[in-house]
Amino acid sequence: MPASSIKIGCAGWSIPSRYAALTGAGESMLARYATRFPVVEINSSFYRPHQQRTYERWAASVPATFRFSVKLPKAISHEAALRGCGPALERFLEETAGLGRTLGGLLLQLPPSHAFDARVAAGFFGMLRRRTDVRVVCEPRHTTWFTPQADAMLQRHAIGRVGADPARVPEAAQPGGDAGWRYWRWHGAPRMYYSDYDDAALRELARTVAARTAGARWVIFDNTAHGFAIANASRLQDILSGATLQEPGHA
Repeated sequence: MPASSIKIGCAGWSIPSRYAALTGAGESMLARYATRFPVVEINSSFYRPHQQRTYERWAASVPATFRFSVKLPKAISHEAALRGCGPALERFLEETAGLGRTLGGLLLQLPPSHAFDARVAAGFFGMLRRRTDVRVVCEPRHTTWFTPQADAMLQRHAIGRVGADPARVPEAAQPGGDAGWRYWRWHGAPRMYYSDYDDAALRELARTVAARTAGARWVIFDNTAHGFAIANASRLQDILSGATLQEPGHA
């Protein structure tokens, strides 16, 4: 399985000093990050807006083949709960247009309290799709989203569903919804955002991702609190590019 067909990156481009050797030289930390990884997830957009020229500057810092995914603002996902948020969505799309061709997709993360409501979901996703054809993935965290009805709703609007670790229910571990963009977000387990992943977990992830041959495949590590995301993403790259997904001791 060619490593180039699977895109691996991190949530953000911070590089802890102890892992500096994993990346090449560059004029900025983003430029250095982009020497090693082909994709990155922008999470800061969830907390605060960025001006279009900020996105333009980031796009100018990376190779033409590099891609960003951008997290939708909490004003849309959490505060408005997907209702009456047309103006906020329009502003967000105008801002992220600054990424140009480097915009790889959008990430919508819903709060754990947000239950699936077919009417609300259809209204928001329909509005989103009338405004953009950019790839979109959704990370729901309420158990009601992991049903055939919810999955069908996502498919109708060409929205993927994140495969998350740790998974709140077994179905949440694997991507669902639209098959055009398979997106894994590994947050760290057992302690979210802090825990390191061992080699056995990364090898199992490599086998899982490699087995999904349809659509684009991204793996994003979000265990950034102690800097393990960079190390885990690098190790997963090495496992996949090593052309062996056998158990340790059988390579």
